[in-house]
Amino acid sequence: MITKVINSKTTSRKFIVSSLSLALAVAIGGCANTSSPAATTVESSYQQARLVQLSAHDIGHRASEWQINHLDNLDYLAERYWNSSSKPTGWIQAAFYIGLTRWVETTEDKAMLEHIEQMAKAQNYGLRVDRFKHADDHAIGQTYLWLTEQTGNTDAYGPTQALFDKILASPSDVSLEMDEDAEPKRYAFESPCQDRWCWSDALFMAPRTWLKLSNVTQDPKYFEFADKEFWDTVDYLFSEKYGLFFRDSRYFEMKSDNGKPVFWSRGNGWVFAALPLIIDDLPADHPSRDKYIELYKKNADGLQRIQNSNGYWSASLLDPNKVKTPEVSGTGFITFGLAWGVNNGILTEAKYKTAVEKGWQAIEQAVEPSGKVNWVQQVGKSPDPVQQHETQFYGVGAVLLAAAEMTKWQG
Repeated sequence: MITKVINSKTTSRKFIVSSLSLALAVAIGGCANTSSPAATTVESSYQQARLVQLSAHDIGHRASEWQINHLDNLDYLAERYWNSSSKPTGWIQAAFYIGLTRWVETTEDKAMLEHIEQMAKAQNYGLRVDRFKHADDHAIGQTYLWLTEQTGNTDAYGPTQALFDKILASPSDVSLEMDEDAEPKRYAFESPCQDRWCWSDALFMAPRTWLKLSNVTQDPKYFEFADKEFWDTVDYLFSEKYGLFFRDSRYFEMKSDNGKPVFWSRGNGWVFAALPLIIDDLPADHPSRDKYIELYKKNADGLQRIQNSNGYWSASLLDPNKVKTPEVSGTGFITFGLAWGVNNGILTEAKYKTAVEKGWQAIEQAVEPSGKVNWVQQVGKSPDPVQQHETQFYGVGAVLLAAAEMTKWQG
């Protein structure tokens, strides 16, 4: 059984709240006698940034604690998702752990680090191997390799390296077309093309795992393979016209009920969240670095332009009337990606700062006092209806990525 986290074992949220509140009070008090309009504006911006940081610390702690304390009972999910959601080696939990590792790295939450170590050891650092080329099953490797980086535990990546060596020994050259009728048909495959990265989700699940393996082993062959496959997929699925990613080839000509092109929020969120994670892990002198940043900017522009006035991104990005409710998994991933760009000086226009702050406010509204993250579209591949009570591991992972970045928000 995975050890649960209780509030007394985590970094004290009360301490964080009181400390940041005190800092904010000092900042407010310090500007009370400031008469310069320019100085007042600077202080006001500083105060607002501190409030955002406070909110991010609070939401990140509440959301991570809630999810960890609900690992042993999945009654909050529809029964059809219990099996696929119960395994850390599956993509559903793996996406949560990617968010959690970023949260731990940012906040130095030792209790959560201990939990990640226990989870990984309980899994014997293993990956799902029955469909060994499928990108979804490589996602948990990011957490194992992160543990090597953080703790020096070289045992953590052995199974991942062995699996990737097997893939390199017989790489696939199948078409990237998502043809559901193509042979061979296999269980848990939408199409034979999933031996490669033929759908947008894959760019979050797999490439960074390969990159991290090259980083820890100092063997470039792993990311050389991933870099080529990544750009083959981008060339196939990215729309220069819209600055967005089609989920897969079935959507190239598809139209929604309202006649709009179908671009899925979470499908784009997967890629847009992956880009900062990959760029952060790329060596500074890597020849593809500028290319990743350029793609990031194009995707950021396409996404910023279609944010809703309420701060959310619609489940169907170009058709807000398709699914009118909030949707948090896509919004969380996109807010994280935009916040990273602003924090790192890549997105300098005011419109991006505004989009981030609106996106974060939308996330705040979706998290219950208990820490439960609401409005998360369930497992799927296209824009589907969402109910307020619905949540999922990957939605919490998206919120944790955003929260980690917003703890550094300067406004």
